[in-house]
Amino acid sequence: MQEPEILASSERSIGLLYLSRYPEETHPDGWVYTVHIDGELLMSSVSPLSERMLATYAIEAHKGTGKLKILVGGLGLGHTAEAALASPRTSLVRVIDRMDFVIGWIRDGRLPLSELLNGDERVELVLGDVYADLLGRPTEKWDIILVDVDHSPEMPLDPASADFYTVEGQQRVAQHLAPGGVMGVWSAHDNPPFAAVMAEAYPESRRQYVEWDVPSEHQTLHNVLFFGRLAL
Repeated sequence: MQEPEILASSERSIGLLYLSRYPEETHPDGWVYTVHIDGELLMSSVSPLSERMLATYAIEAHKGTGKLKILVGGLGLGHTAEAALASPRTSLVRVIDRMDFVIGWIRDGRLPLSELLNGDERVELVLGDVYADLLGRPTEKWDIILVDVDHSPEMPLDPASADFYTVEGQQRVAQHLAPGGVMGVWSAHDNPPFAAVMAEAYPESRRQYVEWDVPSEHQTLHNVLFFGRLAL
C-alpha cells in the first residue's frame, strides 16, 4: 500500500483527527478514504457496509407507511446519510456532528459523497452534540434516530456520552421518537450489556451482526448494530 495522502487535519480535545486517502484499484472510487484520531483508525471507506446497513435496517424495521424523518448522529464519511437518502420513504435526513471540520469536508467537496449530500435538498448538516441533544428535552419527534459516533459502548470517544448507554439514557432518547420510531446504534464490537439496556428501554430490540470480507487485506471484518423500536 502506498503512503497515505493527508487531505486535512484538526487538533481537538479528543486528539488529532486527520482525513487521508490512498489509491486502491479494487475500490469503486479508486481510492480508500480514512479518518484517524491520534494515529488510530476511526473509520474507513474500505467497506462501509455496516454504516449503510445502520440506515437500511432501521428503515426496513419501521412499520409506518408515511414519509420518514431521520436524525443521524455522526457524519463520518457520509455513508449512513447516503443509505438513508436511498429510500423513497425518506423526507428529511438531519445529520448532527460536533466537529465543524468534518462537515466542512463534505461541503468543500473533499469526499466522494460530497456532491450527493450537498445536492440533495432533503439533507441538513448541523453542528452540534447529538448525545447532549438526545439526553435533553425533546423539541421535535423523529421516526428514526441513528447514532454512529463512538467506537463502541465501552469505548467512547468522550466520557460525556456514557449516560447514552444506560437504561435511563435510552429511555430519555426514546422520548425523541415518534410512535413506531426506531433507534439504531453502530458499534465496532458486540456488547451484551448494551443489548440488555436496549431490551429494557424499548418494547422491541435486536442486535444485527454485519460481516464482510476484505480481499485486499485478506481478512473478514464485522460490526454490530443495536436497534430498539417503539410501538405504533
